[in-house]
Amino acid sequence: MKHKLLYALFFLVSITAMGQVDLTWDDLAQVDYTEKYFPAYDSNFLYPEFSQEIINLQGKEVTLSGYFLDIDPNGELIILSKNPLASCFFCGNGGPETAVELRFKSKPDFKTDDVVLITGTLLLNKDDVEHFNYILTDCSGFKLK
Repeated sequence: MKHKLLYALFFLVSITAMGQVDLTWDDLAQVDYTEKYFPAYDSNFLYPEFSQEIINLQGKEVTLSGYFLDIDPNGELIILSKNPLASCFFCGNGGPETAVELRFKSKPDFKTDDVVLITGTLLLNKDDVEHFNYILTDCSGFKLK
């Protein structure tokens, strides 16, 4: 009987361990950039070279906390940022690795600068300069404070 209980406990812990991965902003900072010319824009952009650890998370469910930024008046571009709006990367504090594009199952009732925990599927974007390098799809989340 003891062995069955231990096996059941091991099985439950294994299933939990295979679930979502908790990401940190330090994890996302493990990226290098090179300049790459994009003819459609006749301009150079920072081209990401993701770490192998991040590449291994492509397509997996992850969680990440940060500041919710709804910066598009139409609500079509929603971001999770390491920093609040007043000091996020496009205001001079950090780089593209400090923000993640969010695509929700249904739009949440969060307000800009709410601190939230988001769960979603990680997509890595190297080539589409109209979207962020990190994208979470099928997102859900809740406010932390």
